[in-house]
Amino acid sequence: MKYKLLTVMGVSVLTASAAFAQSAPAGTSTTPPAISSGKTDSNTAAAPVAGKNSFTESQARSQLEKHGYTNVSGLAKDKDSIWRGQATKDGKTSAVSVDYQGNVVSQ
Repeated sequence: MKYKLLTVMGVSVLTASAAFAQSAPAGTSTTPPAISSGKTDSNTAAAPVAGKNSFTESQARSQLEKHGYTNVSGLAKDKDSIWRGQATKDGKTSAVSVDYQGNVVSQ
C-alpha cells in the first residue's frame, strides 16, 4: 500500500513539474512586428522605439560612431525622445536616429 501511494505521489509531482516547465516558444506573439523603414543596426524590427531616452547627445553620437557613422551633425531629441540627426556612412549622408534601447536607424 505504501509503495502504491509513493508511486502515485511521484507520478503526480513529475506531471505537475512537466506542466510548469512548459512555456511558449520565443517569437510566438500574436501581434505582428512593426516594420522599420530604412536600414537598421538595431535589436528590434520596430526601431526606432519611442521611450524615455537617458542617452546624452555625446552618448548618442558615440553609438552612431560605433556603428560606422562619421560627420554626425544636428543631433536633437524629438518629442518621442529619439535622437535624430544627419551622418555619413560608406560615403552617403543620411538621416539617422538612436532610440533609448541604443538602436541605430538610417533613412
